[in-house]
Amino acid sequence: MAKHTGGSVLINALEINGVEKIFGVPGESYLEALDSLYDHKAHMEYITCRQEGGAGFMAAAYARLTGKAGICFVTRGPGAANAAIGVHTAFQDSAPMILLVGQVPRDNLEREAFQEMDYRRMFGQMAKWIAQIDDPSRIPEFINHAFQVAHSGRPGPVVLALPEDMLREETDISDLTPAQPVYANPGMADIQRMQDMLAQAKKPFVIIGGSVWRDSARLAFEEFCLRNSIPVAAAFRRQDLFDNHHDCYIGDVAWGNIDSVTRAIEECDLLISFGARLDEGTTCKYTVLTPPVLKQKFIHIYPQAEELGRVFKADLMINAGVCEMAFALQNIDLDNQGRFAGWCRTLREGYIQSLTASPQPGDLDMGVIMAHIREVLPRNAIVTAGAGNYADWPNKIYQYSGCGTNLSSVCGAMGYGVPAAVMASIVHPDRTVLCFSGDGDFLMNGQELATAVQYGGQPIILVVNNGLYGTIRAHQQRRHPGRVSGTELVNPDFALLAKSFGAYGETVTRTEDFPEAFARAQKFDGAALLELRIDPESICYNSSTLSDIEPL
Repeated sequence: MAKHTGGSVLINALEINGVEKIFGVPGESYLEALDSLYDHKAHMEYITCRQEGGAGFMAAAYARLTGKAGICFVTRGPGAANAAIGVHTAFQDSAPMILLVGQVPRDNLEREAFQEMDYRRMFGQMAKWIAQIDDPSRIPEFINHAFQVAHSGRPGPVVLALPEDMLREETDISDLTPAQPVYANPGMADIQRMQDMLAQAKKPFVIIGGSVWRDSARLAFEEFCLRNSIPVAAAFRRQDLFDNHHDCYIGDVAWGNIDSVTRAIEECDLLISFGARLDEGTTCKYTVLTPPVLKQKFIHIYPQAEELGRVFKADLMINAGVCEMAFALQNIDLDNQGRFAGWCRTLREGYIQSLTASPQPGDLDMGVIMAHIREVLPRNAIVTAGAGNYADWPNKIYQYSGCGTNLSSVCGAMGYGVPAAVMASIVHPDRTVLCFSGDGDFLMNGQELATAVQYGGQPIILVVNNGLYGTIRAHQQRRHPGRVSGTELVNPDFALLAKSFGAYGETVTRTEDFPEAFARAQKFDGAALLELRIDPESICYNSSTLSDIEPL
């Protein structure tokens, strides 16, 4: 057989495993792989990002959007350090991701060579598996295992280090067939016991979460809930896993729960966590649900056995993939003669009422703007957000319609929203992509606007500018009132900054000016940014102004 470089074998293995997009920043440590990509560009696109953190976020968000492993390629040392935020995000988001990192030549290892790092120690608990490929003949084996690990059980990131001389070395190893991830199916005894517990319940309540849902499975589960009038709330930043327009959807369970959801958790007699770990965000710092034992009967469905019973002890634990479980439930009919209908209807009414925000201080009212956005955005629009108080606007009072319409990270990393939006607009040029970003948040990865312009992406970015790190400022007001320290910002003219990238830019200071400005951004043939200047007192979507926050 003909011999090929390790770089060529690597790119072949990625293509065999269905990779279509790679996000990265080029480096001399993996030149052989970049060279091989030149021969594969008809089927595999390398998206050149402006910083490895942005590339890592794009790969993590790609996994959330498509269900396929996000591939990120960066150089050694500083490149890997920058990309680490994407690995951490993918781990907490349970998103399949593979980070490929250049490494120093093998004969220079353990000498603290230029940009040398030990990636096993560096990434530690951030990844499901970390390895270094020292023999080019084992590249197909390692790549297949990386896809297997990233997708199976609880999805997550894998890190592979690639010594640059290994990528240059030639081998005649044969390619392997694609990896086949393993997904657990629920047993019939588990399904029967769950059915029995639902039959005995008076007020069941489901929290839906997890990743890598398919719309077909979502629709099957929605039909099961509608047939049996079972109310469903989304876990923290998982609102797109259940159609928010559905009669059984009753809001999200996260920091700042609406009153009806808090009451539902208190009153329910059977809690079902379907795909959700019940993490700190979903449990409001473990206050609305307190480990290890809940007062309600509790069913926990999760794709990885090691997570079951780890924090919360359940009456029934089912190790199953979310899609596999959804399809198993679709034929169950509880024949409950509408016993849960009133319970579900009351919770749904509470959710609908919560969509009307309190009037906001200042000339620009985000609550009114959100009402307009709900009216004009198409149902299949992709909405992204990073972290900050502004994120409550898309996470609390926007309505999502299906899988892959909400890209906001569970780990709450600032700077996530812009790269996620850029990626989504490149992958789905046929769909509207809207990014919500704070002023502090935008400046962490706003440079990826250049990536959008280069690859024809057309995201619309709303920069909600209050001149503050708003979330931290709110915490200061609560814990150290009157002692402002480190949270005030001096910002550029964001509209002019957008124009300098070749994007559309406009500043909006009044509520009544937003609809026409938004229409102009939608019509622009390219990326667009609207800077929304809000009053710093506008800190909360449902009641308090900044000054109203009660000190602890």
